[in-house]
Amino acid sequence: MTRPLSAALRTLARGDGLALLWRALLTAGLVGAIGLLPWLSRTDPALTVLKARSSERDPSPEALRAIRDELGLEEGPLSLLGRWLGGLLHGDVGRSWVSDTEVLPSAAQALGASLLLMAGAVVVVLVTVAVVCARTLWLGTRRRLGTSRPGGTGSAVLAALPEFLIASVLASVVGVQLGWLPALGWYGPQWMILPSLALGLPAGAVLGRMLDDLLPAAFAEPWALAAAARGLPTGSIARQALRRCVPGLLPNLGLFVVGLTGGSVAVEQIFDIPGLGRLTLRAALAQDLPVLQTGTLALVALAAGAALLARLGVRWLIGPALRDGALHSLHRPAPPAPRVAPLVYALALATAIGLGLLRDPLALDTAAKLQAPSAAHPFGTDALGRDVLARVAHGALETLGIALAVSAAALLTGILLGLLPRLSGPLIDTVNAVPPALAALLVTGITGSGPWTPALAVTVVAWSPLATHTSSLLRQERATLHLTATRALGAGRWYLFRHELLPAILPPVVRHGLLRLPGIALSLAALGFLGLGSQPPSPEWGLLLAENQPYVERAPWAVLAPATVLALLGALAVTAAGGVRLPRLKRNCQPGARPGPPSTQVPPAAEPPRPDPALTAVSACPTEIP
Repeated sequence: MTRPLSAALRTLARGDGLALLWRALLTAGLVGAIGLLPWLSRTDPALTVLKARSSERDPSPEALRAIRDELGLEEGPLSLLGRWLGGLLHGDVGRSWVSDTEVLPSAAQALGASLLLMAGAVVVVLVTVAVVCARTLWLGTRRRLGTSRPGGTGSAVLAALPEFLIASVLASVVGVQLGWLPALGWYGPQWMILPSLALGLPAGAVLGRMLDDLLPAAFAEPWALAAAARGLPTGSIARQALRRCVPGLLPNLGLFVVGLTGGSVAVEQIFDIPGLGRLTLRAALAQDLPVLQTGTLALVALAAGAALLARLGVRWLIGPALRDGALHSLHRPAPPAPRVAPLVYALALATAIGLGLLRDPLALDTAAKLQAPSAAHPFGTDALGRDVLARVAHGALETLGIALAVSAAALLTGILLGLLPRLSGPLIDTVNAVPPALAALLVTGITGSGPWTPALAVTVVAWSPLATHTSSLLRQERATLHLTATRALGAGRWYLFRHELLPAILPPVVRHGLLRLPGIALSLAALGFLGLGSQPPSPEWGLLLAENQPYVERAPWAVLAPATVLALLGALAVTAAGGVRLPRLKRNCQPGARPGPPSTQVPPAAEPPRPDPALTAVSACPTEIP
């Protein structure tokens, strides 16, 4: 175990000098941008700090001048940043501008709480992934996947539910009404359960769908056929199939780990958890730069560590096969995707939106506050007597339109940067360390507030999981036997890229992008929930959830209505993603031989070795898309 680990570390260190330099430059740029945040936002940091210290204190010129002198704001942002970096080299990250306490102890305590919460959420993620993939594992070990259609609607609905909505329901129902578990505070293991469930269930559903998408191809590989023919235990075959597919998801799991640590701001606020995400957001709103820079630097270091562990895990699981080019492609023909389910979900979504568009989303009826669903108001009314169906429908035009635009931009950016892993690797780690809420504040400071500011903020961070998935698939596809054989037949780089790599990479990444569509809508909704997105009286879904969340016990329909529409969107995205295919590529294939370029003449010296008999079960043209 020690020797492979040391060899992997040497391999990672070899040639990574430029990557380390690139990572350092990105980290310095991020920390520098945060240090310039008060000046970028064109606000007076002295006034912001004064309001954060005491909202009742009069912002007189004398008081503001005293704060500027105390904090050294007259010296300018570059001088403050240089002073903070100088102290960082000696282990001193400064004192809080608001509380005038040492930053390091409070940041370390918040990081510890976030890491503990992240560990609980990861356990929930793994259990959820196991539940989502159980059906495919059972069918795959019994050689019955070829006749089954992909499922996963339940996981799609779960993935489409906002974390803050799950947290609100768990806190109010399980914690308050039933009293089974504590709902507020952070005092022991019992206080971890509800927030871990709120964070882990949606993330586990997304990862489970991604793993479920890879497993059928693993069960179709020659080793699985040979193992089944020899009568090996089904549990052993299932474990090896998981080992074959997990390396493709480890980088995305690392992204989820960082996101669960720094991006769980709403959940930390609902459960009153003193975590790093909540500390960082409060520091950003108060422009408490020492706290904000320290929290961001901790998240960047965590992202780099998670990426390193993910790469080590991949090399430990399939390192020799990556080195020797001995993998088989996980790109295989899949069973037909369901056609009825997407139509049903699309019809239900369109019906709800169409009926609601005929109503006025701003009409007030103070005599009909928080009314239950009825013939006059099918989704009930909110706290101001407005029709919830009308607000959900009119908010769909804004939420879905922006979510589709952001998803398309994130997919295109993720694919392009994922095909350049040396460039995008450190960039992904740095971008993923920025919580969407902090990204929204940075974008707002640079571009100003506007209707597209939340969309731009989500776009800045939404491409990183898709780029990670693209890079992971590209790395494994380059190490496949059929690519080595096709190269030996004389194929050039462009032919290999167009006819071998892209057909294997694009379909699963596009399906992943469709799976991310509800997540994009959730990110926009989360910014609205935190007050960083659309403002009243806009019917944007996140704002609807934020406005009606305080009444979830008295009028649950006001929250369940937008949540149900989000769930329908998730189910539609997942079922439609199963039908993503590329056009069939024309091949000049002969039974038992790998395809080469159409007009390539192979000299005798370049003939590939005879295939192993175990490989005869592999399709002669595995890169064709049905």
